[in-house]
Amino acid sequence: MGGCVSVDIPCDQVVSQTYSFLFGDGNYIHMMKANLDALETTMQELRERRDDLLRRVSIEENKGLGRLAQVEGWFSRVSSIDSQVSDFLEEKPTETKRLCLFGYCSKKCKSSWEYGKRISKKLEEVKELLSKGVFQEVAEKRPAAKVVKKDIQTTIGLDSVVEKAWGSIMNPERRTLGIYGMGGVGKTTLLASINNKFDEEVNEFDVVIWVVVSHDLQYKGIQNQILRRLRADQELEKETEEKKASFIENFLGRKKFILLLDDLWSAVDLNKIGVPRPTQENGSKIVFTTRKKEICRHMRADDEMKIDCLSNNEAWELFRNVVGEVPLKRHPEIPTLAKTISEKCHGLPLALNVIGKAMACNEDVHEWRHANDVLRKSSREFPGMEENILSVLKFSYDGLEDEKVKSCFLYCSLFPEDYEIKKEELIEYWISEGFINGKRYEGGSNNKGHVIIGSLVRANLLMESETAVKMHDVLREMALWIGSTSGKEEEKQCVKSGVKLSCIPDDINWSDLRRISLMSNKIEKISCCPKCPNLSTLFLGDNDLKGIPGKFFQFMPTLIVLDLSRNRSLRDLPEEICSLTSLKYLNLSFTRISSLSVGLKGLRKLISLDLEKTNLESIDGIGRSLPNLQVLKLYRSHQYIDEGSIKELQLLEHLKVLTGNVEDASILESIQRVEQLASCVQRLRIINMSAEVLTLNTVALGGLRELEIINSKISEIKIDWKSIEKEDLLRNSSPCFKHLSSIAILELEGPKELTWLLFAPNLKHLEVIRSPSLEEIINKEKGMSISNVHPDMMVPFQKLESLTLRGLPELERICSNPQALPSLENIVHCPKLPLESFGDTNRNVEIEE
Repeated sequence: MGGCVSVDIPCDQVVSQTYSFLFGDGNYIHMMKANLDALETTMQELRERRDDLLRRVSIEENKGLGRLAQVEGWFSRVSSIDSQVSDFLEEKPTETKRLCLFGYCSKKCKSSWEYGKRISKKLEEVKELLSKGVFQEVAEKRPAAKVVKKDIQTTIGLDSVVEKAWGSIMNPERRTLGIYGMGGVGKTTLLASINNKFDEEVNEFDVVIWVVVSHDLQYKGIQNQILRRLRADQELEKETEEKKASFIENFLGRKKFILLLDDLWSAVDLNKIGVPRPTQENGSKIVFTTRKKEICRHMRADDEMKIDCLSNNEAWELFRNVVGEVPLKRHPEIPTLAKTISEKCHGLPLALNVIGKAMACNEDVHEWRHANDVLRKSSREFPGMEENILSVLKFSYDGLEDEKVKSCFLYCSLFPEDYEIKKEELIEYWISEGFINGKRYEGGSNNKGHVIIGSLVRANLLMESETAVKMHDVLREMALWIGSTSGKEEEKQCVKSGVKLSCIPDDINWSDLRRISLMSNKIEKISCCPKCPNLSTLFLGDNDLKGIPGKFFQFMPTLIVLDLSRNRSLRDLPEEICSLTSLKYLNLSFTRISSLSVGLKGLRKLISLDLEKTNLESIDGIGRSLPNLQVLKLYRSHQYIDEGSIKELQLLEHLKVLTGNVEDASILESIQRVEQLASCVQRLRIINMSAEVLTLNTVALGGLRELEIINSKISEIKIDWKSIEKEDLLRNSSPCFKHLSSIAILELEGPKELTWLLFAPNLKHLEVIRSPSLEEIINKEKGMSISNVHPDMMVPFQKLESLTLRGLPELERICSNPQALPSLENIVHCPKLPLESFGDTNRNVEIEE
């Protein structure tokens, strides 16, 4: 037929397809209801399996493990398909209502068929997900995070220090950084800031490990902290230290690590822990904090950083931050009181935080006044001071291994706040008290005393200058606390120094105390007669005493140290001072004592007598009366050494240190001829001398430290280094005053130059005033002639720090080489002297008007 197309389809095929569509699995309409029921049931099973698995995962995560990625992925897919199934089931009522012909057909066949097909497919997906939800292991050991951040309180004044430390750590040439400073100064806060910076800044390190090292070094504890950080502590819990060390070494050997060790009290053996030593090749680093500077050396730190207390402005900012602005605004007087209280902390962050938190709750001005008064009189009574500050600082004291060193430290607390204690005087006290052996070496020095001072400085228990030490006020308070609460007899002391006392207090328990300090007050008289069976040290210096009653000394049988210095109206001592049969040290400097009383001459055990800047005119009889004397100081007293006193001094067979005054050139020559006597001279004052030539022998006066030449007429000063007794020694040493560090020349007439100063290579302080004939300090020609013989003296003033030149109208030159003043900091000079004479003109120069 035209226009028709004939399609020939086998009849059995049509029947088969029709049957399958109506009655077989392909009839998504007919299977819809059954598939929906199966989907709901299977989905519920999937949810239950998910919940069971979540419980298992939670248990493992509580153990510190991390869920497996495949488990996490399965949970994610379950969550996704659960949402999809819920959407399908929302359409269920609508789709099932469309079914007809006993469920074999639908009023909307196409729509129902497509819906049924999606249901069938989703059912298969749910079944497959359910079958895959079987896991033998659901979690594993979680890899350690690169950095565990530390909570840090508000920091003030640390930013620049953190940057400096960071620069050191990132320097490829550096391996180990040691950070040291006194307790409570903020070392741990600095280390925590460094730790957190590794989380904030891009860096190439794999892991940052923080370890707190206990005061009693425990390698097991250090290992456990490292293993906990590496999430290996549980599996190695029962292993030996050796196996733990092996694991740590293997693990960190494959990493570029940073090990932060907080609060080291002694060197840590890295091999014993298992930590590989940082090298240029592995790129790893170690940073540690300690209170002891010497630990930096023991840990082989190639960089060291000292953390100091905050400045006054920084301290006030921190204190204000801790207190908060609200209390400070409650009364107009409170900010002033708050600033005074913050100053009492002397920049120590620990004290600022503890006291600041205590004051944060005080809003009444009377509370602030009371707190200020307590801190001024006895800061130990301030709330929280003992348990939160002093007890923390005491760890530094407890860390001192030698009991004698502890006693040396506590002795320093006898002095007032901010008092600069001269090193040599302090050592004299220690020797007299028996803390250290009294043996003296070249120049009269006691090496052991200086070793102890060095150890206390490195432990950050003392602060050091060139010739003196002092205590931070909070550390002093800690020492006083120990002295007042200790049960040890040798530590019991009473300190009321610098508190404006007008008389000796009645509440002092003289019978129990070992040491008493009443120095730097305004005590005018003494009326008591104390019984002191245990007293070994008594400080009464820097008061207004005019006299002392004899009964005061009657019952002090064990007194060893007596300091009466700076009682400027004290003219004599009672004869009863001879009762002090144990006395070894007596300081009468800066008093008006004019003679050695009979009682004073009875102190046979005395080894140190200080009469500097007194009115003393004679030392007659001292040689036989005080046979054990080792130290005699007469500098700037009215006693001028003469032939008679030389004979007296020669009787002092144990003499090691002598200071004095000379006005006759021949007497000075006589002293230098007796080398055993001359070698004791440490401070020498040449005054009112008139001589054509003055000769100073570098061998005889080998211990000389300070020299004054005043109001004298000397045409030439020569240096001699000849010595018959020490000829062998001279062949291998430089003929110079190697201990001489300070020279003052005032009103010296005659010389045009001072080239002899080349023989003082360690000179630090030079003062030349009103010497009208002086044209230059170092003459070029004379300097060359000296350096030709002694090449090591070619460059003058290499260690000179301060230079004062006044009243020198003809002075034109210091030396021919102005670059020879590398250490010079402070200069006061004459207008005729050009600035170029000092080389670097950026120094602190004051021009005389």
